[in-house]
Order: sequence, then C-alpha cells, then structure tokens
Amino acid sequence: MSPRPTRLRRVSNLPIISGLKPYGAGIQNKARGSVFLHLEEYEVIRLCDFEHMNHHEASKAMDISRPTLTRIYGKARAKIADALVTGKQIIIEGGKVYFDSDWYRCRNCNSYFNQPDKGSAVISCPLCRSKEIENCDAMNEDMAESHRQCSDICVCPECGYERPHEAAHPCKDQVCPVCNARLMRKNNLLAKDL
Repeated sequence: MSPRPTRLRRVSNLPIISGLKPYGAGIQNKARGSVFLHLEEYEVIRLCDFEHMNHHEASKAMDISRPTLTRIYGKARAKIADALVTGKQIIIEGGKVYFDSDWYRCRNCNSYFNQPDKGSAVISCPLCRSKEIENCDAMNEDMAESHRQCSDICVCPECGYERPHEAAHPCKDQVCPVCNARLMRKNNLLAKDL
C-alpha cells in the first residue's frame, strides 16, 4: 500500500536569508555538518513564534490541518534545537510548498520579487524601477508544457533521429536505426546541454 500523497503547504514569502552559520572559538576548525530546515518548517516557526499566531490560525494560513501543522512545528523545533546545541549550520531550503503570491523577475537587474497584494498590478522592479519585468509563474507554465512535450520523444544523441516514446519501452533500451547508438529521452538530452 502506498503512502498518502503530501499536500502542498502555502508559504507567503521566501525567507530573507538562506540559512545561519554558528561562530565562536570552539566552532572554527570542526566540521559539524548542517541541519536542513524545509520552507514549510520555516513558515510554521515564522507564523507561530514570530507572528504569535496560535496553531489553528497558522494552519488556516498555510492551508493544512492543525495536526499536520503541529507535526511540522515539532520537527522544526527539534532541528533548530539540534543546530543550537551541536553547533551545526542551518540551511533553509526544499519542502512541499507553493507561494500564495505571484513572483516576477526583473530583466534589467535580474532580481526576483513578489506582489503579495493581488489587487494591485506590478508596474516596475522595486529595486531598480525598471519596467522590464516578467511573470515567473507564466514562465514556469511554459517550461512545464515544453518539458511534457519533450518527455514524449526518444532521440538519438549522435545523429538527432527522433521517434515517439512508447510506454513500457524505455528509450535507453532502444537503438537508433540510422547510426546504432542508444536512444534517450529528449528532456534528458536537453538537461545535459544546460
């Protein structure tokens, strides 16, 4: 029996830092490792301990059940305690989250920013005031469609021969009829080129 799929957790904003590093005389030359705090764990700590929301309010803000929020909160506090007591660095990344606001990229200064207020339109970059901005959500949808189209094609990396992918027949097990090289999925070939 497979486990239940994890629901995405709503996060209002990315943290302003990507982690914390310990410092002090006893820390300098010792490799102590890292603790990875997921974005949903960061958000629970922010809502409950910084914004002073109770668990019910925080669970509504994140679009999850209260027991789930309590489990995430317990994991987050345990990770932070481990980092503080053992002198490990904290890295904030990953997790099963989605952002409540639209994200934009400035083509001029290459910064990313969001617009939490859905009622007002984004006119310019808040850093450089450039009007050259693009919606990252629209870019991601285009990339997802492109990825889906490419994943349905087997391609030869040597001569470029293409053919439709057949279910239950991995591309890597197929041979190119033109040059006898092994085929591969087109999206894998594109990822290799990046």
